[in-house]
Amino acid sequence: MKVVVMGAGVIGVTTAYYLAKQGAEVVVLDRQLGPGLETSYANAGELSYGMTSPWAAPGIPLKAVKWMFMKRRPLFIWPLISPTMWKWGAQMVMNCNDKSYGINKGRMVRISNYSRDVMPDLIAETGIDYEGREQGTLQLFRTSKQLKGSLADQKILAEYDSPFEVLDRAGCIAVEPALAEVQDKFVGGLRLTADRTGDCRMFTIALAEKAAELGVQFQYGQTIRGIALENDKIVGVDTEMAGRVTGDAYVCALGSYAVRVLKPIGINLPVYPVKGYSVTLPVTDDAFAPQSTIMDETHKVAITRLGDRIRVAGTAEIAGYSNRLGPHATDTVRHVISDLFPKGGDISKAEGWTGLRPMTPDGTPVIGPTRFDNLFLNTGHGTLGWTMACGSGRAVADLVVGKTPEISFEGLTEARYRA
Repeated sequence: MKVVVMGAGVIGVTTAYYLAKQGAEVVVLDRQLGPGLETSYANAGELSYGMTSPWAAPGIPLKAVKWMFMKRRPLFIWPLISPTMWKWGAQMVMNCNDKSYGINKGRMVRISNYSRDVMPDLIAETGIDYEGREQGTLQLFRTSKQLKGSLADQKILAEYDSPFEVLDRAGCIAVEPALAEVQDKFVGGLRLTADRTGDCRMFTIALAEKAAELGVQFQYGQTIRGIALENDKIVGVDTEMAGRVTGDAYVCALGSYAVRVLKPIGINLPVYPVKGYSVTLPVTDDAFAPQSTIMDETHKVAITRLGDRIRVAGTAEIAGYSNRLGPHATDTVRHVISDLFPKGGDISKAEGWTGLRPMTPDGTPVIGPTRFDNLFLNTGHGTLGWTMACGSGRAVADLVVGKTPEISFEGLTEARYRA
């Protein structure tokens, strides 16, 4: 069986690896010159199993309005003349209620928990290094109101068997000693003990090498022009350089760009690119640097330790397919690292980056079958592509080769948008 995978980010590469493990002949197409060069390149580095939740939650519309007036705000919305953007935003607001939140979170947790369970096996069988750590995520609260507000999150975590610890100021310092230098700036935290960290691009590159050893062909520099359809069946993927690439089955793992190749064949996904920013800087003193991931609840910024580097990521900017990295775009993430770990890293050597997160209005990825028997989707993971990659990659690969997946695809497919 020959399978064509569109996209060589962490989602596409994990899918290709699991397909090859089961004997499929796999070709991966990507417009970049190597794996993991877009959204997987410099994301937050969090494997956020405990923090798997949709952005569309009760109370978010009001919070979003307040965020817009913050000096270092976590959300930017540019008033584009874009019916697609405003429709997506309206759909997201419609999901900001208790019932929808419960349904969407349940679907997302199904994938992330499965990913959490299968990733250790993949690491064990491949032996790849990705600067991984297993020290959890510390959600840091700067105010007592935030700490009290976490009670709702604690109930949900308990409901989904996600282990956590509620920490006072001393407890936060015990797990992240460098915070002792700024202990007047926070009151406590919520530690998600099952979370892990690691460099997503390093993982993607290493896994692509293992996949190549299994026979996977990676064709880089191949811009996809469209999906060829004949008699209600996919017959190939048309590229600018290689022409038509054919197979028995096809997997679309193009992130935010999946929309552009799927719409001409009648699959309309409400996946919108939400821009995020990060900076990566070298550690200057381990004693004053973070040891795992700290999520600043006020600014919605994640600070993650990756070997001898610190990755600081955050901001949600709704501005279409823009990859522009403006001169002040990383001001918020730079402020947070300087504020919480002023002696830990050299901010003067920080490298800025921006990427597009493929967000659905309900938060749940779009994975699984389509109305075309030989076309499958693995996209729309938003900020959780790294977290869900192994689980969604394995489940989709099982489906493609005709094996019964270990998780249900109920509510995960594009059919939920046709209902």
